[in-house]
Amino acid sequence: MDGTVYLVPYRWWRAARASDRESADGAEGTPYAAAPAASSSAASVGSDLVFDLQRRDDGELNRGVAEGEGGSGRCYALIRGDMWSLAIRWHNEPSSKMENSGTSSLSEDAADDVYPVMLRISAVQGTNVLTVKICTKDNNNENYNTACKLFPVDSEVVYIWDFSGQINFIIMNGWNGMLQDGRHQLENEILLEIQIYASSGSVAHNHETKKDRPTVQNSKMIGSSHGVLFMSNGSLESMDFDVQLSGSSIRSNSTGLTGLDNLGNTCFMNSAIQCLAHTPKLVRYFLGDYSKEINHHNPLGLHGELASAFGQLLRKLWAPENTLIAPHVFKAKLASFAPQFYGFSQHDCQELLAFLLDGLHEDLNRIKNKPYFEIKDASGCPDEEVADEYWSNHFARNDSIIVDLCHGQYRSTLVCPVCNKSSVTFDPFMYLSLPLPSTTVRTMTVTVFSTDGLSRPSSYTVNVPKSGNCKDLVQALSIACSLKHDESLLVAEVFCNQVIRFLEDPSDSLSLIRDGDQLAAYRLSKDPEDLPLIVFMHQSMDEQYFNSSTDKRWKSFGVPLIARLPNASTGSTILDLFLKLLNPFLIPKESSFDIEQDSSNSINEIAKIDEDSHLLDFERTEEGKYFHDGFQFYLTDENCQAMLSKIEMDDSISLTGYQRKLYVLVCWHEKTMGQYDIDLLNTLTEVYKFGLFAKRPQESVSLYSCLEAFLKEEPLGPEDMWYCPSCKKHQQACKKLDLWRLPEVLIIHLKRFSYSRFINNKLEMFVDFPICDLDLSSYIACKSRGSSVYRLYAVSNHYGNMGGGHYTAYIYHEGERCWYDFDDQHVLPISEDIIKSSAAYVLFYQRVQTSSSDA
Repeated sequence: MDGTVYLVPYRWWRAARASDRESADGAEGTPYAAAPAASSSAASVGSDLVFDLQRRDDGELNRGVAEGEGGSGRCYALIRGDMWSLAIRWHNEPSSKMENSGTSSLSEDAADDVYPVMLRISAVQGTNVLTVKICTKDNNNENYNTACKLFPVDSEVVYIWDFSGQINFIIMNGWNGMLQDGRHQLENEILLEIQIYASSGSVAHNHETKKDRPTVQNSKMIGSSHGVLFMSNGSLESMDFDVQLSGSSIRSNSTGLTGLDNLGNTCFMNSAIQCLAHTPKLVRYFLGDYSKEINHHNPLGLHGELASAFGQLLRKLWAPENTLIAPHVFKAKLASFAPQFYGFSQHDCQELLAFLLDGLHEDLNRIKNKPYFEIKDASGCPDEEVADEYWSNHFARNDSIIVDLCHGQYRSTLVCPVCNKSSVTFDPFMYLSLPLPSTTVRTMTVTVFSTDGLSRPSSYTVNVPKSGNCKDLVQALSIACSLKHDESLLVAEVFCNQVIRFLEDPSDSLSLIRDGDQLAAYRLSKDPEDLPLIVFMHQSMDEQYFNSSTDKRWKSFGVPLIARLPNASTGSTILDLFLKLLNPFLIPKESSFDIEQDSSNSINEIAKIDEDSHLLDFERTEEGKYFHDGFQFYLTDENCQAMLSKIEMDDSISLTGYQRKLYVLVCWHEKTMGQYDIDLLNTLTEVYKFGLFAKRPQESVSLYSCLEAFLKEEPLGPEDMWYCPSCKKHQQACKKLDLWRLPEVLIIHLKRFSYSRFINNKLEMFVDFPICDLDLSSYIACKSRGSSVYRLYAVSNHYGNMGGGHYTAYIYHEGERCWYDFDDQHVLPISEDIIKSSAAYVLFYQRVQTSSSDA
């Protein structure tokens, strides 16, 4: 039984119910009255609509409604999906006698006035009272506003008769259970979605009978094998527009140019629907009698409901009125089977497309009982025989219009790197997901620090592959800075005067490094490389003024300095090592004071500075800290959040366990600050500073290059090891793909979105794809499979960044012989010149039959 619940006008339901004797003789619905929430806590929810629903055992109320008076307020009925179907059929055909057999499909006229609304229901234990909350976060603005108009509980009483049994179910079992649709209880609130059919004009609209509606003309079906059109429930339906179906083309004067309303971040769905709804042979199929192929019993399918919903939506898109369509019913049906598409969040168009195609296939699968086939060892057999056997087995289990149009086959070859054992399989595909190879380099700037105590830090700008790794960066830097054979480079990312990450893994992708990041590279001695590292971080006393008072605090500054820590080190060793690293930053004595006096005063000033510098060798400050040569050292953690212990000059320094880095916090005396070039110590260039370099050119790659990257041989990852039957163990085999059998409709997904542990990214690369002559003949391993030439007929575009953005569709209209831009509700003609752009995300190609190809 359909678990969907509908809220309809009571009189509308009563009229249909009275016509059906079986339903009319049934039990009366349970009456409930909606009133403002009595709980103050429930009422204080901002803009959310909250009301109480209380059972009314009022005989007068029931008799008044039965006699048509309807009480003093608004009256609605809560009914099940099967009741809704009966009512729709009666209102569409009031003069005909209905037989309660089979399941009828939803009327398209009624579907326009159905609004899904999510309710949060909490039961007051021990009573028959429910608190109902309709939240803006659960519903889009249109549906929320519709609900507010239907439940004006502050101005008049609203009565609801429950014929579905859902309200009583919630009262009896809702506290610790779950609803019949599988949604779990959330903190004493139960989620229930209802389909509201009670808009301001719906009652009057649906009391119309067929004789009140415009006369429907018979359609002309030229070249159709059926000659007429059928509804998804198998009933005959005449269409009032002319359609010509000739081969794979669709001819009409103005049909197929209907926009879809954006229900709230549903542009991804609209784009995918429009592309599929303009696939010529798919349109001919759904405008014909497709209902006889619906597989209601396929356990892998959706009981035919997804195919019916899509078929009804496609028929509306090709209706002659060209009126805007709000795909509420289709979205609700889609979300009921794919919860990831529930709500109004942005999703990936290709992800929706994959689910939709797979769901349509299973709903329309002509195979009722799928046979089982055991995979045989095909060693030594010709590839043609093996491929045909695989395809025959696949077709014996999967036979639908989606398979006919969209399924192809590729050959997968695995080779063991140890024994050269090969394994060949032939697998079906529904679309190709092609990577975007990077053909250009990335410009990166890194500041290199020396540990020899002589060279000042220098910034180097290098070019590395855009899809490269840290090994590529180190190699480029080594050449740029003339790295010696006995030196190595350690690259670190610096943020807020701290090292937040060492780029020690050569395989780490450079895509993790953004243009605004700051990188420092340290030249370290290779001999010996097993020595631990010491990381110096700096702090100085900073004066802050608040309300005429001075507040002194320690503040971080400068780029961390790194060197290798010798064995058997002491506090004095650390001091000497730090002074050596600081030596390139030392200001010459002749520049360490302001030359504004005569020569005699200058000489006296120099003597005074020298004297002060000797005093700094061991000086006590007001804070009670002792400074050695102007510095005090503390052991700290890698985040420099704590002074773990003070380092004395005669202390022995040792690392514990597997510790390979020693973090030291250096406190600078204020007089020492003037002896070093602090500005230079603070300088660290960004990886890529906008404006310093010429504007990066638009990166471009051909669609053929993307296909070659997809088909090239590459080793499997460590997580995808292949079990070699010859070696009897898992091996990191090499994998090679080849196209073997091409489909009638070729869908190509360009993998613009990349996901990693640290960052998600979108590739804005321009892909140059053919429009009229995509020729794949040189990429087909089997040469006797018909035409390999394709023509583009639709493109799904994505604009903006990965977190949101906007989807549109460019579609070639067969009847109009031109391209159109489908942007939600807006449909406008466009020039073919703008079809190619860096926004292209999913490409739809139709095979072109050539004179030399097989039919």
